[in-house]
Amino acid sequence: MEVSAKTEDRFCVVSVLHDRIDAAAALEFKDALRRAAAHAPPVVILDLHRVNFIDSSGLGAIVAAMKHLAPQRALVLAGLTPAVEKVFTLTRMDRVFGIFHTLDAALTAHRE
Repeated sequence: MEVSAKTEDRFCVVSVLHDRIDAAAALEFKDALRRAAAHAPPVVILDLHRVNFIDSSGLGAIVAAMKHLAPQRALVLAGLTPAVEKVFTLTRMDRVFGIFHTLDAALTAHRE
């Protein structure tokens, strides 16, 4: 699972470069996210705009990454596609994570 990371003063943007986070990719995704955010500033923004499918394993990997980063860093999500947003809503994980409709909205919120 390939991700890219870009760090600024107050946040790190980790972009998922694949269209699926499923059982086949969940462990690799979790490890890639942990490596990308290992020395990140206080906020990690996970850019999911390319992800069109996520299953329970993928969701679990994101939750595990959030727990791994806490309490030193917060994980927020950006750019959820409708299918991915539906999974977060149905599981009520939209109440656990800060979610921004776009990466630009997340960047604006964390630059202020």
